[in-house]
Amino acid sequence: MLNYEELRRFMVMRLKESGYVKSKSVEEALLSVPRELFLPDNLRHLAYEDKPLPIGEGQTISAPSVVARMTELLDVREGQKVLEVGTGSGYQAAIVGKIVGPKGHVWTIERLPGLAEAARRRLEALGLANVTVVVGDGTEGLASEAPFDRIIVTAAAPEPPQPLIEQLREKGVMVIPVGSRDFQRLEIIRKGERGEITVTYDIDVIFVPLVGKYGWPEG
Repeated sequence: MLNYEELRRFMVMRLKESGYVKSKSVEEALLSVPRELFLPDNLRHLAYEDKPLPIGEGQTISAPSVVARMTELLDVREGQKVLEVGTGSGYQAAIVGKIVGPKGHVWTIERLPGLAEAARRRLEALGLANVTVVVGDGTEGLASEAPFDRIIVTAAAPEPPQPLIEQLREKGVMVIPVGSRDFQRLEIIRKGERGEITVTYDIDVIFVPLVGKYGWPEG
């Protein structure tokens, strides 16, 4: 029988050695969230291999190294309000939820109701009351809860959706994969005190398309 806790510790050690994990907060979050619970039963034995895996409905859970990298780039802090676009399995939201803690909150939007409900059940089972799952078009953001200190997008956009930029707080940070349907690069978008936008670029990635009004069309 697999010792998932031991495999989790070994995964985090590898991610630290390779430079994907730099901060104590990300390290502790990765150690505290059981990735195997976010996978179909027949794939749980692969939970701590560094690769994306299918979760149903044409969607995937990102490789642990990508989750770690995006979380580090997001520079999320305790007590912050965070918006995630693309709930998927709920794993990334769980990691961010652990970091913001009970004084912070994560809203995560998923367009596929079945995935959203499954993620909601997992997050509730882990006691993450500071994570709220919303069904909807994530490219439109969540104006009712804006502005957000941080926004993380876990699907590939042709360009950063304007509503998300507008809903980012001054001094806020957004991390989003931008490019074609087949190949993207992580963009780090920062909003200054007067609303000015700066963009820097990070690693090349491959995500499923961000479908919605301000993303890719269905199909």
